[in-house]
Amino acid sequence: MLRTLIFLFVSLVTASHAWAESTPVAQLKSFLHGSSSLTADFKQISYNKAGQAAQSSTGKFYLSRPGKFRWNYLKPFSQEIVSNGGKVWFYDADLEQVTTKQLDDSLGSTPALLLTGQVDIEEKFRLDDQGQTEGMNWVKLSPKNEESGFKYILIGLEHGQLGGMELSDNFGQLTRIYFSNIQVNPNLNDSLFSFKPPKGVDVFDN
Repeated sequence: MLRTLIFLFVSLVTASHAWAESTPVAQLKSFLHGSSSLTADFKQISYNKAGQAAQSSTGKFYLSRPGKFRWNYLKPFSQEIVSNGGKVWFYDADLEQVTTKQLDDSLGSTPALLLTGQVDIEEKFRLDDQGQTEGMNWVKLSPKNEESGFKYILIGLEHGQLGGMELSDNFGQLTRIYFSNIQVNPNLNDSLFSFKPPKGVDVFDN
């Protein structure tokens, strides 16, 4: 079983002071339409049903809209999630295993496509302002499809840019992600979003 969730995130606000003069929902909409590429460092923490931190991971995130992204999990385990051309590859180096999935409507209400520019978030989610905590303005996204697998997703915006996310699934697991060293609209090589399974690994095509 993979030790990661699929999360996708993008861009910044288009106007330098718009974030300070608008609601969190309006900030999020500007954020989603403000750029075509993104890189960031991330820290991901998973909590169990008792609210205890069960696992912490760090790595690097890359995104190129529409639909291309890469999560490089560096510590404590080496894993990669790569999306391109409507397909996602999940590579676990420790397990020597690659799993592939198609990005179709069955994933449309999950974080897999949330911020790639391929999903209309207002069609898939109910958006509600959640105020400010931890120095960020938060928006709650509640899936309209009860079979999405998630109870809710929180997106935190700090000074109009992506600062954090919180995801609660239907199995009682809570995951938080914090972003840092964000760069907007960098020139990203297409090779970042290409994936070829290493020799000798098991490949499972779903």
